[in-house]
Amino acid sequence: MDNPIVDNPDLPFNGGEPIKFAGQFKDGGKTGYHGYWGVNFFVEDEHLYSEGLHYKQLNLALKNKGIKPVLDIVLNHGSPAYTMATDLPKFGEIYDRNGKLVADHQNLAPSELDASNPLHQFYNHKPDLAQLSDMNADNPAVLDYFVEAYLHWIEQGAEAFRIDTIRHMPHQLWKQFSDRIRAIHPDFFMFGESFEYEATKVAQHTLPKNGAISVLDFPGQRAITSVFENQDASYEDIQSYLYLTHGPYYNPYELMTFYDNHDMARMNADDKGFINANNWLFTSRGIPVVYYGSEIGFMRGLSEHEGNRNYYGQERVDQAPKHAIYQNLKRINLVRQSTPALQRGLQVNLEFTQDTASFLRVLEDKQNTETALVLLNKADTAKTIVLDKWISNGKWQSQLSDQWYSVNNGSIEVTVPANGVEVLRFAQKNNNTSLYQELDKLMANK
Repeated sequence: MDNPIVDNPDLPFNGGEPIKFAGQFKDGGKTGYHGYWGVNFFVEDEHLYSEGLHYKQLNLALKNKGIKPVLDIVLNHGSPAYTMATDLPKFGEIYDRNGKLVADHQNLAPSELDASNPLHQFYNHKPDLAQLSDMNADNPAVLDYFVEAYLHWIEQGAEAFRIDTIRHMPHQLWKQFSDRIRAIHPDFFMFGESFEYEATKVAQHTLPKNGAISVLDFPGQRAITSVFENQDASYEDIQSYLYLTHGPYYNPYELMTFYDNHDMARMNADDKGFINANNWLFTSRGIPVVYYGSEIGFMRGLSEHEGNRNYYGQERVDQAPKHAIYQNLKRINLVRQSTPALQRGLQVNLEFTQDTASFLRVLEDKQNTETALVLLNKADTAKTIVLDKWISNGKWQSQLSDQWYSVNNGSIEVTVPANGVEVLRFAQKNNNTSLYQELDKLMANK
């Protein structure tokens, strides 16, 4: 997933509060190295591309490797716009496709902007985040600008959008934005970052009336870390965020699931905690997201301004394949990649105990007919799991070894290694009648 790639100011910001260790929203002396201080949303920042390798060429190369790029986009704000000692070039300014200045804060506080001045009409007259220019969602020109800009980047190869700070703009704007993008690119996938732990609130973005935009699963993040940071926690407690039935989300299977990112502390777990978290993340409902460095437990437990965002470095990239977290993550990722049921199948929970979890992922559509049985064990000793509910008779094949399991009476017994996972695949239509009754309930109430 990319950061924003658009042109940012060239100089350090000379307003705001000075940068300090562990300081949040302190941008004095900072540059737009992160890409979130957009000035011209049609132009690549000069620090990102090389000769012969612009965004379009990068995307072509990625797609040739089977990788679909996700572009990080922003609509609610531009660059720092006021409190500057002297008005610096580009700060608080917006330029169009042709390089024409269309908005300028002119180093004025939001309350000092003039509604009759065309260059001020892009912006709200009250502050929001730090000293950033805050876009006026009530001005149709703002929406027109960003629709045109982000359609441009789809033409350059973006396959999906991650929308930063989505909750800072109203639902009606996102409905219009998504409708206009999908009118040209039907079913274009978008997901938003709404830093909110109450499911009923974050779920509002997923509703068709609000744009049908998926979201990062923050309630899930809290539930996942509470289990895998604490060895005494129970797998029974992790089910609270799934909302497989009667939930607030339009489609819980499209949520982006994760356990840490750049705006919070890294998960504070040992290697086994990360391994178990990844085994859960890559087999349960949702689309998994892994933050750079967590494949080796980089800066574990440290918050975003105390080490979480530290430079990773080529040496760590080179050493990562030797790390136990990386090796186990690669293993379960490859299983997910080759098992469509883990990607799109309905989740049917079977048994959750202190240290084990077992569930089915059932996929029966025009392209695939298969069921995955997932068995997880976060204990330090192997566990034998016996299941006699909703299991179809026939041959089940391990996706992690050459072993086969034969089921004749609707019951199966599987031993899962310590801090391990087993995934069994049933490559035909299910023959358990009671399972279909449960699937009907899930479909009717999802």
